[in-house]
Amino acid sequence: MTARIGVVTFPGSLDDRDTQRAIRVAGAEPVALWHKDKDLKQVDAVVLCGGFSYGDYLRAGAIARFSPVMDTVIEQAKAGLPVLGICNGFQILTEAHLLPGGMLGNDHLHFICRDQKLRVENAGTAWTSDYTAGQEIHIPLKNMDGRYVADRRTLDELEAEDRVAFRYLDVNPNGSLNDIAGITNAAGNVVGLMPHPEHAVESLIGTGRTDGLPFFTSILKKLVNA
Repeated sequence: MTARIGVVTFPGSLDDRDTQRAIRVAGAEPVALWHKDKDLKQVDAVVLCGGFSYGDYLRAGAIARFSPVMDTVIEQAKAGLPVLGICNGFQILTEAHLLPGGMLGNDHLHFICRDQKLRVENAGTAWTSDYTAGQEIHIPLKNMDGRYVADRRTLDELEAEDRVAFRYLDVNPNGSLNDIAGITNAAGNVVGLMPHPEHAVESLIGTGRTDGLPFFTSILKKLVNA
């Protein structure tokens, strides 16, 4: 049976088709989900893709968090449904309190678009098991509001509980505290990151590498072996 992974489209989403393609390249079936529909169509996992949902008005992800689909995503994520938030999706996950902390504008006040070097800190989540802890990868990064922030207690908890999933290397592109590029919840089924793995699954596009593909093969293997 083919694993079915839903990709939610909000008004202003930019990377839904790219994410669907990445899922297909990994060998799973992408399922398009619309933000106004609470029905997740019995998918096995969900990806909140990148873009600028609702134009990032009020605050990035703040309006999308109240879309009808998110009621179901929040409920099922708390029950164990694997959920990946990429860039704007990460912002939505923090607004929905599925992940702690929040996202602010880049410290240099400019949009950034670059190939970014990362270190995999946690290879034990539903979305990172095809990596190894300490592995260095290159993933495209593009954002305006990518600065991860949290209070000191939250940061200490994330570090102590090995919940920093990815960390920026060589350069911190947006001023994120502790060089954090991505985090996970305690259960390991919800992961958010600012870089875009869906743009690094084929050697002819993006970075020219396939460093992002393990996100999608990781979840596929977890679902198949569940």
